[in-house]
Amino acid sequence: MDLARRTVLVAGLGISGAAAARALLAEGAHVLLTDAASPAVVGELTDAGASWLGALDTVPEGTELVVTSPGWRPDAPLLADAARRGVEVIGEPELAWRLRIPGPGGTPAPWLAVTGTNGKTTTVTMLEAILLAAGRRAVAAGNVGRPLVEVVTARADDGTPAYDAVAVELSSFQLHWSSSIAPAAAAVLNVADDHTDWHGSFAAYRDAKARILALSPVAVADAGDPVAAALVAGHPAPVTVTVGEPAPGQLGVRAGVLVDRAFGDDIVLLDRTELQVPGPHNIVNALVAAALARAIGVDADAVRRGLAGFRGGAHRNVLVATVDGVDYVDDSKATNPHAAGASLAAYPRVVWIAGGLLKGADVDPLVAAVASRLAGVVLLGRDRAVIAASLARHAPVVPVVTVVSGDDDRVDTSAEATMTEIVEAAAGLARPGDTVLLAPAAASFDVFRDYAHRGRAFADAVRALG
Repeated sequence: MDLARRTVLVAGLGISGAAAARALLAEGAHVLLTDAASPAVVGELTDAGASWLGALDTVPEGTELVVTSPGWRPDAPLLADAARRGVEVIGEPELAWRLRIPGPGGTPAPWLAVTGTNGKTTTVTMLEAILLAAGRRAVAAGNVGRPLVEVVTARADDGTPAYDAVAVELSSFQLHWSSSIAPAAAAVLNVADDHTDWHGSFAAYRDAKARILALSPVAVADAGDPVAAALVAGHPAPVTVTVGEPAPGQLGVRAGVLVDRAFGDDIVLLDRTELQVPGPHNIVNALVAAALARAIGVDADAVRRGLAGFRGGAHRNVLVATVDGVDYVDDSKATNPHAAGASLAAYPRVVWIAGGLLKGADVDPLVAAVASRLAGVVLLGRDRAVIAASLARHAPVVPVVTVVSGDDDRVDTSAEATMTEIVEAAAGLARPGDTVLLAPAAASFDVFRDYAHRGRAFADAVRALG
């Protein structure tokens, strides 16, 4: 992609937007900047040659390309104006795809791409562990945190690409703004009600997820998720995973052993007891990571070593402490009902900490499914009343404590103090053998800075109990 002397507008200067601007400047583009950003970021980029335009509702004359951050909705005035003018709008992952550096054989490093409502980060970091165990110079990037433009333009000391395989996490927002990304293998883990406020409908959200498969020669999905399975069903090379006995063309579990019947004939991968992360959803994540790695020829022993050594990420089903016989588990990353359901299914008797911003998601199916596991519930956040009403319908005998937060009547109470109150209430409902589980089924921004802040506050409050 020749960007020299082309005029490119970068909309949004968060982590991915700032990285895109740096990459564009390195390519010799005339870079325009818009949206709020810290003075330090603006100063750095303008010192490097970019032009800061402040807030914009229309595309400046002469703009040939817009690179948007994932938070910008398609109906934002600036992006709508670009569409009217016929100016192409892409996201940072699409820009990265177009800027890839050829390797020694003339081919850029393959991308192994993962999307889904839940489990994306766990799966791509599992995949990264497998690739590293196979001796690949691999990295996890994209929605997992590190911008893809930094990865694809990085060079080793000898001038060759720094990485020879990339485990790519892509959100529905990023995929909406992608058109030519062609991973060597791609997976849709699951598709559940989420982000309909951004996409406008569930169908549009589903279709954005499906874009990851369009140009990939191998399509992977969880056979247990009907929407994801349907998306890969019509693909020329579908591969599905199952937590049960695998059929030909599947990866699955036989007598407690993960087995590959898609890329080999009953190839044993590892015993499920070797996985250090709990829950059936993590069996699915491991099988999908294995399928993507096997699709590019990674051997079974590397799959075993990578998965057996994987310990999971922060705020994803992490046991914080055991206090008075009660386990306290942080799954603050469970920011929608589908993720919370997977987490709740891993424990037989739970005091559930839930609530926040539901983003338009329907919580009723989750509450109905987990009602029998609930020993108690502590609710917080702006949409707590929605969950409370669902509990009244489906779990009327379960004790519920509401900690008021996310409203004006708590403006003088810090997030940390609120979480201390929540944890103390949960401890009062729990008995030895129970699990107090922070799996809010909702976003955190009404009370906390982000899900990581929420998880840290939970861990601090739990340690204070001890």
